[in-house]
Amino acid sequence: MKILLLTREYPPDVYGGAGVHVEYLARELARLATVEVRTFGHQDVEAARLVVHGHGAAAEAADSPESTYPFAPVVRALRIGLSLGARPTDAEVVHSHTWYAAFGGLLAHLIHGIPLVVTAHSIEPLRPWKREQLGRGADVSAWVERAALEAADAVIAVSTEMRRDLLRHYPLAPERVHVIPNGVDTDTYRPVPGRARLERFAIDPARPYVLFVGRISRQKGLLHLIRAIPDLAPGVQVVLCAGAPDTPDLAREVEAAVARVRAQRSGIVWIPEMVDRATAVELYAHAAVFCCPSVYEPFGLINLEAMACQVPVVATAVGGIPEVVANGETGLLVPVDVIEHDGVVEPRDPEGFARELAHALNTLLADASLRRTMGVKGRQRAEALFSWGAVARRTLALYRTLVEAHER
Repeated sequence: MKILLLTREYPPDVYGGAGVHVEYLARELARLATVEVRTFGHQDVEAARLVVHGHGAAAEAADSPESTYPFAPVVRALRIGLSLGARPTDAEVVHSHTWYAAFGGLLAHLIHGIPLVVTAHSIEPLRPWKREQLGRGADVSAWVERAALEAADAVIAVSTEMRRDLLRHYPLAPERVHVIPNGVDTDTYRPVPGRARLERFAIDPARPYVLFVGRISRQKGLLHLIRAIPDLAPGVQVVLCAGAPDTPDLAREVEAAVARVRAQRSGIVWIPEMVDRATAVELYAHAAVFCCPSVYEPFGLINLEAMACQVPVVATAVGGIPEVVANGETGLLVPVDVIEHDGVVEPRDPEGFARELAHALNTLLADASLRRTMGVKGRQRAEALFSWGAVARRTLALYRTLVEAHER
């Protein structure tokens, strides 16, 4: 079988969970079939069963003055989507990831007459902060997503909760929406003894630290964790591995918040970049607790990465996170009642939520034995339920079902 994967992110251009997902899915599928990946970058990789081509030049050649407008990323996505989907292919199925590549998947489906699979890593109706990032372009991204989802022969949700969201917000036949979770590479994400990569960040090895890893986005809830820092136990460090801000205004807001807490206590380490994988593994592996304060998270791959590194997790009980983090066994889940106003999703009681985050973190920070037990159970859960090989086999079985139905 020949498979065409369409994605915005692919190594070395990965900044979020969807990019990690496509990287490992492509690698595992290539053990079972022939795979072509078309992406937004400038990659040019030719291997026996895995070919990767970047289509970024398709947009750059057509760049114009509107590239300075807030909706420029949407215009660029449509230009690249045209290149992704309209170019010739001998693939038997096309599989797009996130709304950025959805236009390309829709075109490939219509032009080449092959089945379309769409993985919903998130959905636009539940991300109102996109208007802050894209302006009116958010209406275009929502339109593209809807068109692709409604045309798809199959939609993959990364969690059961994500499937419920899809069926609630789109007129999709339930039998076309399948749950196949994200996976984790437990050979890469594992406990490691070395700290060499951490030395350059001035993290004190004698003091425990709470770790955050993620983009600076309203979705990821970084500001809520920062608000919780003053209530954490004395002597605890907080390491914020947070980069790629959605907007300059949000970047400035986070900078100001970090400055305020640094004026109150020491041990706040901010790494304003998306670090390489080996560095991320060291950060995870030596953390006392990992914190995921997201207000929206269809799956929460970062929690799974932390668990694979044998670290307990404190996370919000939203979206697919409760399907990954076993409350009381591999970490603690913090309930949060979120509301939307003026395009911003936040807890109904932000100060109360920050206190609850701090309480959960302090509970684990105070009990080293509990942390060790939860860490071991988290690693076991990651190994047993979330291997990429299993994810690839389930995905390939879905492809084959669609191709067989298409040929009848």
